[in-house]
Amino acid sequence: MRAAQVEQYNKNNISVKMVSLDIPVIGERDVLVRVSAAGVNPLDNMISRGEVKMIVPYKLPTVAGNEFVGVVEKVGAKVSKFKVNDRVFARLPLDKIGAFAEYVAVNENAIAKVPEYLSDVEAAAVPLTSLTIMQALELMKAEKGKTIFISGGTGSVGAMAIPIAKAKGLEVITNGSAENKDRVLELGASRFIDYKTEDYSKSLSNIDYVLDTLGGNETEKQMQILRKGGKMVSLRAMPNGAFAKRMRLPMWKQIILGFAGSKFDKLAGKYGISYDFIFVESNGKQLQEVADLFKKLKIKPSIDKVYTLEEVNSALDKVANGRSKGKTVITM
Repeated sequence: MRAAQVEQYNKNNISVKMVSLDIPVIGERDVLVRVSAAGVNPLDNMISRGEVKMIVPYKLPTVAGNEFVGVVEKVGAKVSKFKVNDRVFARLPLDKIGAFAEYVAVNENAIAKVPEYLSDVEAAAVPLTSLTIMQALELMKAEKGKTIFISGGTGSVGAMAIPIAKAKGLEVITNGSAENKDRVLELGASRFIDYKTEDYSKSLSNIDYVLDTLGGNETEKQMQILRKGGKMVSLRAMPNGAFAKRMRLPMWKQIILGFAGSKFDKLAGKYGISYDFIFVESNGKQLQEVADLFKKLKIKPSIDKVYTLEEVNSALDKVANGRSKGKTVITM
């Protein structure tokens, strides 16, 4: 099969290499999926740069890609939830990625059935970002009727987070560039802030929850808009000790990340809020909940650009350097 492989960590080079590999062998609880499309994410470039090896130390070379959609071609002896010809999608388990390939072997507990109304390209855009918001809301213990600020909500994360948060009964506020205002409001945001003309840190206060998709200096700014006792979950700031413990990392990593993330823990203490970092995990049960929600609401993911597998490096560069109006997807 054709596949795109990360050959070595390089903080200055995110390119992957096209290779020919054997089709994966499945275990008794795995299914073999012929991949039709794969979502491309900032995480793919973070892996190539070696930025997540403290969390997941991949043994290189490894096939790249974290989420896919495809059709089941073979099932393991003890697989009970899926059968041949089922159309499925997944965020692959952290320690067994490989979506940028014609075939992938995946544990049945990681996958879910795709809503029929979604095309393969649309379905490929769903797993990672939808599970991110599901797991973030779970971490926040988010309650109906409360308010959430999703920073930078005009990209692929926001396109998924906004409708899911609204469907969960939350009032959603987001910010971004003005040309995306109507699209974002249609997704379910109750308020849109144009970042060029309005500073959210001055106009918002007493927010219950924040999903930080920006990181950098924006993380502390977002802490300031939370009410006392409010909760922030960040995708882009810094892992902390609580994250390392939750991920069951070795004690030495818990100590290192505890030290590295202490800045954000101290800032959270200063503002009287809680801070958590999230690194989204595979979860077929949660993804099936998303699929059922999508089926009911007929949510359509925002797609930016579609590339072929041979154009994988252009797709990765687009995600790293292009302005996004939705998800970048690779088709096989």
